[in-house]
Formats: sequence, structure tokens, C-alpha cells
Amino acid sequence: MNDVMIRRMTLNDVDGVHEIEQATFAKPWTREDFVKEIRQNVCARYLVAEKGGRIIGFAGAWMVLDEAHVTNIAVREDERGRGYGKALTQALLQYAANLGVCYTTLEVRRSNERAKRLYQSLGFEYVGVRKKYYTDNGEDALLYCCQRMPAPDPDFEEAETAREEEDE
Repeated sequence: MNDVMIRRMTLNDVDGVHEIEQATFAKPWTREDFVKEIRQNVCARYLVAEKGGRIIGFAGAWMVLDEAHVTNIAVREDERGRGYGKALTQALLQYAANLGVCYTTLEVRRSNERAKRLYQSLGFEYVGVRKKYYTDNGEDALLYCCQRMPAPDPDFEEAETAREEEDE
């Protein structure tokens, strides 16, 4: 894992992220969806895993007050099974905790055993089902929630984070 850097996604990463999205999901987001997430969605935070100058994975969530909702996590097919998805998910949980998030939710396809095992290993617990959630085939989504968030990093700083003005 020392050969991979996980960092905040930028506009320069959109093409690499979109390529992975297209290859991974039955109903992929468009390139423009990712651009809008970065430029317009103040709640969105996306991370990328970069290896040898190439984007090999990404993870994103919407952070709203004390809740985060994971939007998507994906790793290039030729890089799967090496722990990068877990590292991205852990980094996303840490990022969320740093922003004051108390719990994180996500949906996963009922048939996606690999993802369910990953999420459960990170403290996510099954909380319900969204019937026929996926429009490509009508598959149910299982809803998971993680309340065991990492401790916030006291040195974390983010320029885009809104802060209350201090009283003078």
C-alpha cells in the first residue's frame, strides 16, 4: 500500500474516475456528474487512490451536518483484491469524522458479497432494505450504517469547510 497515495479528488482526476465508474457500474454517472459534484455540491467530498500517476480507485460521500452518505466507491478491475477499496473506505470515514460526522450510511446491491464483507469489516451494520432500488435490474439495495467512526484528526484543516465566525 506504500505505492498508493489517497488524496482529495480534483477536476484533473475526473477522466480517470469516470473511466473506472463506466467500467464498474451498470448505470454509471456521467463525466459531467463528477464535475458538478466537485464544482457545485458543497456537501460532496471525493477521494482518489493514485498509483504510479494513474487513478486506480475513488470514493465519495455527501456530508450533511453529522451524517455522511456514501455515493460511490470503485477500484479498477485490475487492481481489485489488494486492499485499495478498504483503504479508500477507511480514508473516507476518517475524512467524514474530521468534518464532524457521527455516522455514515450507504446502499449496496444484495448480490455484492465482496462489498458487503468489506463494509462489515469496517463496522457497517445492516439496517434495512430498499426494494427494487437499482433501476437496471430491479435488484434490492441493502442499507448499511456505520456508527463506529474514527476519532477526528485534531490537525485536520480544509479550506472549503464552512466555519462559524468567531466573536470579536
